[in-house]
Amino acid sequence: MGHSLGLGWFILLIAVMNTEAQKRPPLNITAQCLGNVMRVDVGPLGGNLLKITAVMNNTAIPLTPSLASQCGISVKIDLLGNALIYASLQNCFAHNVDDKEFTTALHLRLHGNQMLEDEVYQVVKTCRYTPWAFREIVCDPNYMEVSVKRAAADDYGLSAYSKQHGSPEFAYIRQAAEKRPIDAGYRITTVVFFTPEERIMKATEAHQRGYGVGNTPTRVILRSSKSALATYTQTVAGVPMKVFKTSTIFEKQWLTARVDAVAACPVLDGHSVSFTPTMITWRLPQRIDPLMSSGRVQLLEVYLGINGQRLDPTQMPAKLSADDSYIIVQIPVGADGGYFKSHIQGNRYLLSYTIEPMLELLWTEDGEDTRYKVLFPITTPLLSLNLQVFDNTVPKQRVFKVVLGHFAPDVALMNITFPSEVLTIAQCHARGFNVREQVSPNSSLKVFTLEVPFTDPAVLQSRGMGFIVYSLHLTFGLLVLNEFAPFSHTAYLEATLEDRVPPSVSGGCDYQNFYVLVKHGTSDFNFQTMVGKRLLTPGLAQQYGYTENGTHFNLVVPFAAPDVEFEAITPTSVRTRIDVILKDPETNVPITDFSMACNFFSPLTECFPNGTITTLAVKLESVPSLNPSELTLHDPTCGPVYSDDRYAYFVFTANSCGTTRKFLPNAMLYENDISVPHDLETKSASDSEEAEFALKVSCYYDLNTTHAVSFHTRPRRSEPYAENAKGQLQVAMRLSLDDSFSEFYRLEDSPIMNYLQQPLYFEVELMSATNQVSLELENCWVTLDEDKMSQPRWDLIINGCPHTDPHHVVFHPVWTDARVQYPSHFKRFEVQMFAFAENEEDLSPQAFVHCDVVICDTRNPLGGICNGQCSDPENRKGKRHISEEPSSKSFVTFGPVIMS
Repeated sequence: MGHSLGLGWFILLIAVMNTEAQKRPPLNITAQCLGNVMRVDVGPLGGNLLKITAVMNNTAIPLTPSLASQCGISVKIDLLGNALIYASLQNCFAHNVDDKEFTTALHLRLHGNQMLEDEVYQVVKTCRYTPWAFREIVCDPNYMEVSVKRAAADDYGLSAYSKQHGSPEFAYIRQAAEKRPIDAGYRITTVVFFTPEERIMKATEAHQRGYGVGNTPTRVILRSSKSALATYTQTVAGVPMKVFKTSTIFEKQWLTARVDAVAACPVLDGHSVSFTPTMITWRLPQRIDPLMSSGRVQLLEVYLGINGQRLDPTQMPAKLSADDSYIIVQIPVGADGGYFKSHIQGNRYLLSYTIEPMLELLWTEDGEDTRYKVLFPITTPLLSLNLQVFDNTVPKQRVFKVVLGHFAPDVALMNITFPSEVLTIAQCHARGFNVREQVSPNSSLKVFTLEVPFTDPAVLQSRGMGFIVYSLHLTFGLLVLNEFAPFSHTAYLEATLEDRVPPSVSGGCDYQNFYVLVKHGTSDFNFQTMVGKRLLTPGLAQQYGYTENGTHFNLVVPFAAPDVEFEAITPTSVRTRIDVILKDPETNVPITDFSMACNFFSPLTECFPNGTITTLAVKLESVPSLNPSELTLHDPTCGPVYSDDRYAYFVFTANSCGTTRKFLPNAMLYENDISVPHDLETKSASDSEEAEFALKVSCYYDLNTTHAVSFHTRPRRSEPYAENAKGQLQVAMRLSLDDSFSEFYRLEDSPIMNYLQQPLYFEVELMSATNQVSLELENCWVTLDEDKMSQPRWDLIINGCPHTDPHHVVFHPVWTDARVQYPSHFKRFEVQMFAFAENEEDLSPQAFVHCDVVICDTRNPLGGICNGQCSDPENRKGKRHISEEPSSKSFVTFGPVIMS
């Protein structure tokens, strides 16, 4: 359907010319060629003023509104603070190369009320446009422009008489009837305006009166504002149009030539545009009489666009159609490319919608083509929009959720008024309210959302028979930003819930235990109990003296239990904390969070008369990455004789391990320090910023003190003698039903069947022994035969430490209870059931568990395994060593276990 525009190539250059620019928000500038018009997008302006200067021949020319309309430039700023600059390719300042390339240079200056220098941006844009139609008309909101091919309507010879006598009238003698190009020797001298009466002006006077009159190598350009005196209104098919009609006179010696030009642009009124609450309808006459003089007109192309940009027909938000008289454009209110603006009338919220559609037509008449482009901004009448409050509250979630909308982007939520206070949005967030602004998914309008917990003091409560009514009165304080127009909207929310009492936790402590009381609340609450970081299982509950009476249960937790956190230590006491959390098992959300900390008298250091000093170092919560086994005394070679993941126990003498002494008036002070060695401390400091661990150990010994001791003697009945004798120590291994170690499988239950990956709980006990000995597990392993020396063999414990690959062993602590008198006589560990096989095809159905145990003298622990379970972590890798300490060894076997 005819020919199309060639948009060609362009160059864009942006340079920041101010070192202070980084202190303002960044300015985005893009430029593009849109047929015979160039568009520059600038924004966001951020409240600053934009001053535009045109550059021509290295001269900067400030652009005033009158100069802009005369030269073919228009500027508009939308509601979001973005500027759109439209410039005709044939504007006054364009550098024209053969009517094919047009380069426009602009300086954009931002200035405001900030104490900063103005920012200046330079935009240089080159557009290539070809081929030109014989006549091109641009209807911009700021100007009307017509550009025609430089060819005379008729060639005339100017009579010698009129020239000689300077008659104001022109006498013409026809020389030819055909239009011919006007060569470079002709110059514009006179412009005849038809209003519709003829008004004759010299070209210089026309320029002075604000009309644009110019010519290029091949074209003549005329331009006028729509309000100029040289324009007049003509109704075309019921649509009012502004008409700008001229004849431009060229002279060359004794010859003259005339070029006729006319532009007609639609005017926004009730005949051209109609509105419904949801639709805008724009009608443009198909036959524009001022531009067409015959009936031989053929419409070749019709394009629809927004903001000067043609739209893809498949993505067009507007509908384009035609009948016998009009081209009809229908645009939904709220379509992309437009924007809403807010208005307030007596606290009533109103909206208007603005969009700038574009129509571009191409027609031919008597062999001459015309390209006609109309940029037509449309603003709807004020639309009444009833603000709505959407109550999205789900009572069971115990949070009021409200949505207020819909608003244009120029509305801000400033504050919210509650019955007893007014809160800013920042104060709402600090209070725990969730206030958000969200754009509606199907429009450019937005809503405000607010969430207020039922527990907030702003929420009122009233109780009835078995239910609670929560109510919330609030008023939203809003502001239209550009006009600083305040308004408000009031809302009332109400939610009803069954009267439920959630579970609660309380407690206290004495000199050695925490006492925890958990009340169940109403029966509809289901919860799980976390003690520290562990779930309260039946086995753990038994360890902590669980008692239940139907409405609540109690726990007695020792102050040094594994689920208790050490907060601080002093020479004579420790401060520990217990955390109890009741959580919903379905959502894993805490219902109640309880913490209690107490100080317990517990001297960590003992000073013996023979100069032996013992001290216990505990791992504090403030140093979570501390490994107690890495602690040493002042002498780095003096480490703990026993350690685990929470404690390190040191035994040393007053004259060893770097212990210092100080003479006091009546006492001798011995001091040492427990800390992490410097090399390990430096390494950990590079990975963490947590607190350092340091513990001072002090012992005071009295000087010159006399103690009176009374005694009496009696004669010996016989001389003392020593008698050698032999005895037996019995060791037993059992398999517990669960991690409470309260019930065990019996011998007659063997073989015991278990499923793969299920845990097995083993207990090893030293039977019928005194409290001066302890039992330690040296090695434990699994075989397929009852013979402990049989192969293959799978290691579980090596040199007292769990064998890490592939079967994870977990040691369980042992506490004193009705069955356990001496915890040191027991060892408990857990291992998951796994498949035993020499190869993948040959799986054995049963297995035997064997253990080597060591019986140690607690009064004289000389090292090795007697220092405590896994006292040498280096042996986790699986190396075995032979202990040379004086101790007794024993062997125990349990099995078989059937795998299923």
